[in-house]
Amino acid sequence: MNTQRVQASFLYRNLANATSILGVLPLVVLFLDDGYKYVLPLIIFNNIMDDLDGVLAAKLNIRSQFGADLDNVCDAVAHVILTLVVGAHFGGLVMAAGAIAAGSILVRVVTRLNPGATTGTGSQTNELMRHMLFTLLLTAQFDFPAETVLIVMFLLHSVSMLVPFKMPALLGNRLKGLAMAGIVNVALLAAWLLPPAAPLVAALFIGSYLYAFAAGAGLWRKRHGGVTGP
Repeated sequence: MNTQRVQASFLYRNLANATSILGVLPLVVLFLDDGYKYVLPLIIFNNIMDDLDGVLAAKLNIRSQFGADLDNVCDAVAHVILTLVVGAHFGGLVMAAGAIAAGSILVRVVTRLNPGATTGTGSQTNELMRHMLFTLLLTAQFDFPAETVLIVMFLLHSVSMLVPFKMPALLGNRLKGLAMAGIVNVALLAAWLLPPAAPLVAALFIGSYLYAFAAGAGLWRKRHGGVTGP
């Protein structure tokens, strides 16, 4: 009986950790010969699992430093894989820009493994995944070459993930609780499964990102003397 209780307690305390790992394991499909065709559902699946692990940790009161570090490592592995797979699919300058973005993901995640690191700055790596999803959906829907958009997106996120300032009004920073996480992931599913919804959902996410980037940079410049008053 005691053994069963210990096992049950161990499983309970590691539900969020198991969810983090399960969000990464299916990405092995991308390494198949025709694996790229699964990239869209895998981006959404990874986003769902990444949000779910945080919700479980909070709701079940099983947060831990190990769990936070594991979540960061799983994010790094998953998001680097997805970025490089998309970059390699298009090749050329897209692959080079994707490699730069993957490097920024690693720097951001490793920095946050430091217990004394400043948090709440820059854009989340999940923002890059969502914008990559929207780019692939919309360029296919409107028959527009994805290469240029992907290059700009990869390079912009390479900067925004590492900036030292907060980005106000960023939708990703509002993922607090099950309801908000559910709304965001339903929106991603709607963008994928309902083409007419994709432009609206993309505009909300990308618009908030661009506004947050510009507003955060402006406030940071004022605070550090980059802009002087009359």
